Amino acid sequence: MYLSARDPVVLNFNPFMSFNSDPKSEYNDQLLRATNMVCSAVRFMKTLRAELLEPEVFHLNPAKSDTDRFKKFIRWVPSSLSWYGAYMVNAYPLDMSQYFRLFNSTRIPKLGRDELFTDTKGKHLLVMRKGHMYVFDILDKDGNLVKPSEIQSHLKYILSDPMPAPTFPLGVLTSENRDVWAGLRDKLIALGNAEALETVDSAVFCLSLDDESMRDHIHISHNMLHGDAYNRWFDKSFSLILTKDGQAAINFEHSWGDGVAVLRLQNEIFKDTIEQPLVHPGSVAVVDSASAVRRLQFNLDSELENGIKKAKENFDSAVSKLTIDAMEFKKGGKEQLKKSKLSPDAIAQLAFQMGFLRQYGQTVATYESCSTAAFRHGRTETIRPATIHTKKCSHAFVCQPGQHSVEQLKAMLNDCSKYHGQLTKEAAMGQGFDRHLFALRYLANSKGHALHGLYADPAYAAINHNILSTSTLSSPSVNLGGFAPVVPDGFGIGYGVHDDWIGCNVSSYPTRNVHEFLQCVHKSLEDIFTVLEGKSLS
Repeated sequence: MYLSARDPVVLNFNPFMSFNSDPKSEYNDQLLRATNMVCSAVRFMKTLRAELLEPEVFHLNPAKSDTDRFKKFIRWVPSSLSWYGAYMVNAYPLDMSQYFRLFNSTRIPKLGRDELFTDTKGKHLLVMRKGHMYVFDILDKDGNLVKPSEIQSHLKYILSDPMPAPTFPLGVLTSENRDVWAGLRDKLIALGNAEALETVDSAVFCLSLDDESMRDHIHISHNMLHGDAYNRWFDKSFSLILTKDGQAAINFEHSWGDGVAVLRLQNEIFKDTIEQPLVHPGSVAVVDSASAVRRLQFNLDSELENGIKKAKENFDSAVSKLTIDAMEFKKGGKEQLKKSKLSPDAIAQLAFQMGFLRQYGQTVATYESCSTAAFRHGRTETIRPATIHTKKCSHAFVCQPGQHSVEQLKAMLNDCSKYHGQLTKEAAMGQGFDRHLFALRYLANSKGHALHGLYADPAYAAINHNILSTSTLSSPSVNLGGFAPVVPDGFGIGYGVHDDWIGCNVSSYPTRNVHEFLQCVHKSLEDIFTVLEGKSLS
């Protein structure tokens, strides 16, 4: 589905997740933090490849299975039997087959359908600054991390390069329509740039060092989601972005994997850099970076220069239409909702339904992603949060606030929560309908069969025009997450329900008013928590 899409990956597919700041402020320096994060990412990669990374496990009874004693026991059980051992204590190992694509991987544009490329022999890091591309080895000939002081020295050398930004920065092409980019890439290869492109594609990952400092979290969202396109290679499996003031984020290409794998990487990098940083304030390295760091050169002709110019115009036009705003609801969160025996996710989703109804007077198709990693090679399934229960409850709260007792409203909240829980469980257990219908359509097309009438039904078109596209991630390492709307008249809603607050980071295009939407969501959450406190709606 992803590889065949011809829309640009930026805005349409690539999301971002930004890191919380290091609690020790002196470690938030751009050079220090970049060095430590690169080192931690390599340590994660080596642990993964040595098959020593702790597996992802879903614990239904953590008191029994999420213990050192059980882990020690299961470690000695042969892998062919270990699944059964985990199953006995209600622990379910999750699929981690996506993880190998995290490193040394790139999406390569091809006419009609792109390809994924991975070359685990690559030992070098791709660094972008001011639109220039640099490479140097971060692994030695034995595959071990080079000295952290060397990495620091090489990054310092790149940060102090006085070379002005190129007139035609190549990275912009990764923001172009995929067929257009495929044609231009073929042209690049014909002009003798194949080796330089292979160096980019096989790099362990991409580190983007930005020269700008961030004004606020809205600025961070825009910079990490799309930036200026000069200093990005959007096709890399993931890019680690660090701004001048040490704000950090991961922007990732979505075809190879989902947020679960990237979040694990992000959590491990964050924990490792905080608990055991390898370079410190005052660390200095005396190495010859000039001979170790190579700036990539590309041969361009007028057709490619025009292609880059046109790509930049298209990119600027697209991002100029995007608005992002954020909201923090501080009057309650996960703890209070759980005390009321309500699903925190169900209540957040209900608030989006109420908010949209309050703003636009209707309920619309809504998408929430759910991991299906409980299955071999599982990706995601869709939870459909807009239901008859949320519609009834939203109308009661928004359109008829004085017509129901507190107990009746609480009962409606309970119905929404129970049904949302059921939908979530069904999606996670492979019982959703979206991927099933997608697979049937794909198989019919690939075998040349006529499509079933369902696919031509306006109702099918309506549920696949997801005006509210939502995704949630909460983690001690993540400060913000976000993505663009998936349709021109939609909202892209990244949200997290924390212990005592709820946060949303929302994007929209000009047909929708994101500021007003967030005010309506905030009002909806206020109403819900008012009812949970036993007070009636005024």
